[in-house]
Amino acid sequence: MARGKASFLESLQLSLPLFAPDVPEPPAPAPLLPRATLPPAPVASATPPEPEPRGALSPVVFRHPRASRELRLDGHLVAYELKRSKRRSIGFVVGPDGLSVSAPRWVGQAEIESALREKGGWILRKLAEQAERNKRLQQARVEWRDGTSLPFLGETVIVVLDPRATGAVLNSAADALPGVPRLTLHVGLPQHATPEQIRDAVQAWLQRQARRIFEERCQHFAQRLGVSYRRLALSSAQTRWGSASADGSIRLNWRLIHFALPTIDYVVAHELAHLREMNHSPRFWDVVRSVMPDYEQARGTLRDSVLPVLD
Repeated sequence: MARGKASFLESLQLSLPLFAPDVPEPPAPAPLLPRATLPPAPVASATPPEPEPRGALSPVVFRHPRASRELRLDGHLVAYELKRSKRRSIGFVVGPDGLSVSAPRWVGQAEIESALREKGGWILRKLAEQAERNKRLQQARVEWRDGTSLPFLGETVIVVLDPRATGAVLNSAADALPGVPRLTLHVGLPQHATPEQIRDAVQAWLQRQARRIFEERCQHFAQRLGVSYRRLALSSAQTRWGSASADGSIRLNWRLIHFALPTIDYVVAHELAHLREMNHSPRFWDVVRSVMPDYEQARGTLRDSVLPVLD
């Protein structure tokens, strides 16, 4: 390989996204487009009349915290953030805060509202999906106290404050009743320990388990794939499950420890497969499939799951 090409490959790094974007442009089928962009709509001579609410639906208010405009879509009030820019078309983004609209400075408000109404069904659907996700995130927030629970390797583990324990010790009850968590994590802290102390102790234990298990799985799949990695590092990235560099460095998000082993294995195999194919071509997915024939199921788990909120 020529030296220039080698230098180029050494600079490559491929990453596995942590969360798939929620905002594909309708009706395009590609699910990974981060924003929907529309060409300028024809200028209306007057603002179209607002549609009447459907009797079968209860009106809902979707309000962006930085909302500067609002209108009704199918009877629902949508308060949205409007940003003016040098762009040439009207763009929509539905994120955790709600609907953001970017429009050229020369586009009138009636034109913007016409474009919003044209895609009203898509906007309402994405706002409802985002609201449901936000609700799940709130429910996933961990209350750090004696008896709290969180996922570990796809199971539920109960945190027990136990001053007699040294560090953190995982106990398993083989005779646990169906539906009752069989795992308890005894943390060597007193009952009056602060939430921050409990969080730090449990998180440190989770990270130790992550390193141990990730090392085992990397060795396992490196052998099966016929590759060798240079080093493994834990990541706390907010947007990536893992990454691989051409120099053989692998980074894995320690939060993967919340998932069952097949999901962890998918991310490990995905990153190690990049050491053979530094791309996402069909040949790359064939490499992944050679060691994980059902990888699509694990990929779906990563996309659809909501992790516990630890902070």
